[in-house]
Amino acid sequence: MFESLTQRLSGTIERLRGRGRLSEDNIRESLREVRIALLEADVALPVVQALIERIKVRAVGQEVLKSLTPGQALIKVVRDELTTVMGAQTSELNLNVPSPAVILMAGLQGAGKTTTVGKLAKHLKERRKKKVMVVSADVYRPAAIEQLQTLAKQVDVIFFPSDLTQEPEAIVRAAIADARKSFVDVLIVDTAGRTSIDEAMMAEIKALHGAVDPVETLFVVDSMTGQDAAVTAKHFSDALPLTGVVLTKTDGDARGGAALSVRYITGRPIKFIGVSEKPDGLDVFHPDRIASRILDMGDVLSLVEQVEQQVDKDKAQKLAEKVAKGKKFDLNDMRDQLEQMQNMGGLSGLMDKLPGVGKLPDEVKNQITGKEVPRMIAIINSMTKKERRNPALLNGSRRARIARGSGMTPADVNKLMKQYQQMEKMMSKLSSGGMKGLMRGMKGMMGGRGGMPFR
Repeated sequence: MFESLTQRLSGTIERLRGRGRLSEDNIRESLREVRIALLEADVALPVVQALIERIKVRAVGQEVLKSLTPGQALIKVVRDELTTVMGAQTSELNLNVPSPAVILMAGLQGAGKTTTVGKLAKHLKERRKKKVMVVSADVYRPAAIEQLQTLAKQVDVIFFPSDLTQEPEAIVRAAIADARKSFVDVLIVDTAGRTSIDEAMMAEIKALHGAVDPVETLFVVDSMTGQDAAVTAKHFSDALPLTGVVLTKTDGDARGGAALSVRYITGRPIKFIGVSEKPDGLDVFHPDRIASRILDMGDVLSLVEQVEQQVDKDKAQKLAEKVAKGKKFDLNDMRDQLEQMQNMGGLSGLMDKLPGVGKLPDEVKNQITGKEVPRMIAIINSMTKKERRNPALLNGSRRARIARGSGMTPADVNKLMKQYQQMEKMMSKLSSGGMKGLMRGMKGMMGGRGGMPFR
């Protein structure tokens, strides 16, 4: 998300960063570029106008013009105002109510509502340590109930059965009664997709809301629809007392206009964003971190949290002990590391959170397709157990066989082996020289040639 906006804004900001002094003229010129960048990113016009005006008021004041580093000061102003437009602070779910806390999910058809119910259930179970039940009140889409049942099984939460002959209100009342008996902490209710112009369907969800009195009413909206997402959310917020918004499919939205528009237009906070199709592809929305990513400052805090949650700590501990004992880092260990990287979204998922990525040349960024890590794993999987344990066995004929088995070329196998050798050298530095040895090894890797792993 935000690739095009980041490119435009980081270029504008970079030109200002090193300037000894700023004048109203060059600030005005820079803000014109910021305005164009926001409009091209499909940010709603009222949001662009308000944002530019707020930046302008602060930028031509004492805060920037009298600063020792005016370029840096202006960057801070832009970052602060982007954060404010998106909501200033992270908005948590309010679950501090008698059990079960009912969360009602509303949204358009095809916005990813049912999938989001599964992701939210997993999030609450694993990160908030809640006992979760899900129920479908969608009696219009034939496969909706079965889809939710499958997702509930995938993420290991309780599924309350329903069928197409029941009334939505009756389904949810029965689910609440069962949740109380089962000591469930949170009940998530999936509803039928509807449009704001479908009066009968809107009346139904209003009645459902009145009957169950949910503690949270979340509107699920597809970020790919750009500023239309904010307009649709506004229609729903006028009809329902929404407590927040979930933006889905942000991994496919290079512009990011919806994230900048929704809060301002609806007055409702963005609580979560869908970052992938996987069950764990739902992130809490942090306005300050998103603002940093837009300005190409990265999002290291989210990256650290992601590593904390998704890295297999047992495997990491075993590898650390193995290296500390001076045992050789082999291709089985490399495959484990690659699989963990893939769980975190692969190279593209990690790069999205690293500072300075916007400044990389397009030819480098274009090489990162998301297929690099799976291809490397496929090559290692095409080796025998003996070859993985003892990479020195891999002569020319064996490498040719591995290339055929994995659908790659011998050159791809050679690239992988070069990367393995660099990693192995880094691990041996760690065992012999502790953290200083590791830093020397990493410096050697970063300075090495060879380009990106796989195109």
